Amino acid sequence: MIKFRRLQLVKDDPWLEPVEEEIFNRYLRYKNRLSQITEQFGSLLKFANAHNYFGIHFSKKDRGWYYREWAPRARDLYFLGDFNHWDRNSHRMDKKENGIWEIFLPFEQYKDKFVHGSRVKVLVHGNNGWYERIPVYSRRVVQDENTKDFAAQLWFPSEPFDWTDDNYRIPNHEPPLIYECHVGMAQEEPRVGTYREFADNILPHIKACGYNMIQVMAIAEHPYYGSFGYHVSNFFAPSSRFGTPEDLKYMIRKAHEMGIGVIMDVVHSHTVKNYNEGLNDFDGEDGLYTHPGPRGHHPAWDSRLFDYGKTEVLQFLLSNLAYWLKEFHFDGFRFDGVTSMIYFHHGFVDGWSRERYFLEGVEWDALIYLQLANTLVHKLRPDAITIAEDVSGMPGICSPVNHGGIGFDYRLGMGIPDFWIKIIKEKKDEDWDLGELYHTMLDRKYGVKTVAYCESHDQALVGDKTIAFRLMDQEMYWHMTDADPHPVIDRGIALHKMIRMLTISLGGEAYLNFMGNEFGHPEWIDFPREGNRWSHWYARRQWSLAYNPKLKYKYLLAFDNAMIRLVKDFGILTAPWPRLLNFDHHNKTMVFERAGLVFLFNWHPTLSIPDYAFPVPEPGDYRIVLCSDDFIFGGHGRIHHHITYHAIPGPDGMGVARIYNTNRTLIVLKKT
Repeated sequence: MIKFRRLQLVKDDPWLEPVEEEIFNRYLRYKNRLSQITEQFGSLLKFANAHNYFGIHFSKKDRGWYYREWAPRARDLYFLGDFNHWDRNSHRMDKKENGIWEIFLPFEQYKDKFVHGSRVKVLVHGNNGWYERIPVYSRRVVQDENTKDFAAQLWFPSEPFDWTDDNYRIPNHEPPLIYECHVGMAQEEPRVGTYREFADNILPHIKACGYNMIQVMAIAEHPYYGSFGYHVSNFFAPSSRFGTPEDLKYMIRKAHEMGIGVIMDVVHSHTVKNYNEGLNDFDGEDGLYTHPGPRGHHPAWDSRLFDYGKTEVLQFLLSNLAYWLKEFHFDGFRFDGVTSMIYFHHGFVDGWSRERYFLEGVEWDALIYLQLANTLVHKLRPDAITIAEDVSGMPGICSPVNHGGIGFDYRLGMGIPDFWIKIIKEKKDEDWDLGELYHTMLDRKYGVKTVAYCESHDQALVGDKTIAFRLMDQEMYWHMTDADPHPVIDRGIALHKMIRMLTISLGGEAYLNFMGNEFGHPEWIDFPREGNRWSHWYARRQWSLAYNPKLKYKYLLAFDNAMIRLVKDFGILTAPWPRLLNFDHHNKTMVFERAGLVFLFNWHPTLSIPDYAFPVPEPGDYRIVLCSDDFIFGGHGRIHHHITYHAIPGPDGMGVARIYNTNRTLIVLKKT
């Protein structure tokens, strides 16, 4: 028995002292669960190896194929497919210990029938009747073009994928600059794109933009394309919409060759309700991989919720992580829906408090799973990163597990995009409050590494708008040519640049951009559905807009590239906390220092002040390293880069410099 002791999480944050016993108990529950796993299976790594036992595997020793499935309450299981002409009765499986069913197909008898590319299913006879299901651990699932029916596909490529020389590791000195992307909608043509097209056509653009990591959505198979990949049915099968498993591996290796890490957007927070494709009631009764009854249904997502307390479910999910890391060389995970996982109320509450974080409606089993998941990922790949999509701000979410935390490397700064939407929608430009802008960007616990972002895929969907579209709306259709000046477009381009720069310079220790938003992609994302006559028109990315020399999108792209270079060159994301130098509310100008740079933002809609005096950290000469008003960024070219700005001695050892402080402009200076 582990004796009570004060954990590092509490030592670092005295605010947590009233709940330190619960924090210790949280750690104790994790340790006890890990001990149980180690005692029963030998180690956490062996426990997370179920994908090499369950499902379909060839045994060299026994010269044949084994298929195994966990279905403890089922009455009968029958294996069927092309190999037996879909005979429902000829291949009954045997029930072994612990609810595991098994069948063996000898090689000599089935070598010409049980072949690469053929299709299979399992017929489950349960208390709810007879249902043809897809084997849970299937590594490839395909849809029939005519019947629209899904089935598992045997995938025995003649040669294993060549991972030779793929020694990529995430550099520990480079903070993540994440390019969030979706393979299917990444091409310009109105159709579903492929892994190889993404590798050959889109990765070069991402590399040129300076991003060092991609976060890929919709990898695990999902029956409804419009779910954006968040209603997963087959957790071990890379989506066949975009190509074969080898095509996905090709894409990942290509990214690694470019020095780009690949993060998988993994969905372990829920699963589809579908019987034909998914896990729901797999053995014929309510609640197998998911909770039975109302607890197993998500009130907002129309999906089923995992029972993280079951050993078999833990093994399924942890093995899934190990599978993606080892088989596909992913470099980490962004865990979707963490807030929903760790609270019975799924985060649908008003406000957060110390008691609510630890004592009210907390799902202990889900927390244990996440602690085990982070432990496993970092054992398998010490350089891998994990990111939590958590809106609650659960204390310790990014603290090491042995400190009393959950073990994530980063959390998403989800309040930032909500803030930008709110002020753009609800406030006039002249009413934007400098203090609110500045402090909202810094509204996070010090030491909790945060991924800052202005917008993600969430803000680009139908029913919402990207920042560019909020700022410029329908005028983007008519006034984005260079020969057509327009005040709405002028304002939109100016604020788009400033919003991004403020977010990346203050908002976190990493940064995320959704594909296309770097150049202000117009319109929304609308996947094919009955309401739009199954059109792909809005489920694509119009790259030609950014590279058309006659259109203004090129200015936003040029600025994004320059912004990313600046962040990398000066180590802004890893620099110490910023130092506020001045708020000038009358002139809507803020000045702060970070990473040895001076940032000056003039948010005023109209006011430009000649010979504007502003504070700098010390006297001396300063030069501009970035200015959003440059012609190359779609500005008016009012600031001259060749000028050296001399700061005279000011109060408290600081300096005072003067500059032409133009409206809706950000300027970054460095002391020479």
